Amino acid sequence: MREIAVVAFAQTGHRRTSEELSEVEMLMPVLHDVLARTGLKAGDIGFTCSGSSDYLAGRAFSFTMALDGVGAWPPISESHVETDGAWALYEAWVKLLTGEAETALVYAYGKTSPGDVREVLTRQLDPYYVAPLWPDSVALAALQARALIDAGLTDERELAAIAARSRTAAAANPHAQLRGATPPGDPLVAPLRTGDCPPIGDGAAAVVLAAGDTARRLCDRPAWIRGLDHRIEAHSLGVRDLTDSPSTRLAAERAGAFELPVDTAELHAPFTSQEVVLRRALKLDLPGAEEVRINPSGGALAANPVMAAGLIRLGEAAARIQRGESDRALAHATSGPCLQQNLVAVLEGDAQ
Repeated sequence: MREIAVVAFAQTGHRRTSEELSEVEMLMPVLHDVLARTGLKAGDIGFTCSGSSDYLAGRAFSFTMALDGVGAWPPISESHVETDGAWALYEAWVKLLTGEAETALVYAYGKTSPGDVREVLTRQLDPYYVAPLWPDSVALAALQARALIDAGLTDERELAAIAARSRTAAAANPHAQLRGATPPGDPLVAPLRTGDCPPIGDGAAAVVLAAGDTARRLCDRPAWIRGLDHRIEAHSLGVRDLTDSPSTRLAAERAGAFELPVDTAELHAPFTSQEVVLRRALKLDLPGAEEVRINPSGGALAANPVMAAGLIRLGEAAARIQRGESDRALAHATSGPCLQQNLVAVLEGDAQ
C-alpha cells in the first residue's frame, strides 16, 4: 500500500450561530488556512472531496455552492459525500491509494443554528416505521443511555464525570464552543441532562492528505494513516443492542487498532453515554488502557458542528502527532442515530 498521511488540519472557531455568514463565507478562511500550512495552492491539489448535508442547508445540491470557496479555476477533480466529512476523507484516502492523485483536499461544514437540528436528524431514520413517530436525536440517545444504566454498565455520576472531563480538556482548545468545567445541567430527556448533550453550533474543518515523499516534503512530521475502515449497524433500532457497537469494534479490528497500543483516542461521542459504548467497543476500558488520553480536544461535547465533527476528530488526532504530543492515535467518527455508522482510523508519526 502507498503511504498516505494527513499533512495539515484547520478548523473554524465553533460558535452557537454564524447567521451573518453563508456556508461559503464560513468555509473560505479554513480552506485558505489549511493550504497555507502546506504552501500548496488550489491548483496543486489532485483531488477534492467534501462532506455536508442538504437537509441542514434546507436546499438541494447546496454543496455545489460551497465549491465557490474552493474556486472555479482551475478546474478540479471533485466529489462529495452526503454525510460527515470523515467519510469524505475515506474516499480521498482510497483515491490516493490508487495512485490517481498525490494530494487531496478534504473539507466539511455544517450550520445547525438556523433550524431545529433535533427534528432535522429524524430524517435519518427508517422512513416507514420510525421516522413517522418523530423521535428526535436526544430522545434516542436517552434510550441508549437508559439501556446502559439498566444493564449496569454506567450511571449518571459517570456520565457527569465524562462531561466534566471533556469540557475541562477543551479549556486548552481555542476552537471549542464550550470550554471549561460546566455543571451537569438541568434534566433534558431522562436520564440525560443538558451537560450530557453536545452544543448546537456552526463550524467547518479541512485537512490535506498527501502520499509518500510528497507528504514528507509538505510536513515535518506527517500523521501516517496506518489503517482506516468503516462499518454500519442494522438500520432498524429495534434489532440492535444499543449497549454495544459491533460495527465500531469490527472497523477498529480491520484498521489495526488492536495490534499495538495507542496513546490518544479522539472519539466522536456527541452524548456522554456514547463514550461509554465506544470505550467498551474499542477496548479502552480494559486494564492498561488508563494511560490513553481520550478526547484531549474536548471532543464533540465541546463542539459538535454536524457533518464536520467526525472529520475534526481525525484532524485533532493528526495535529497531536504533528506537534509531537502523540505517537500512535486512534480517531473515530460516527453518523446516524445511536452510533449507527462508525469509522475508525489509526494514525502514527515517525519515530522522534
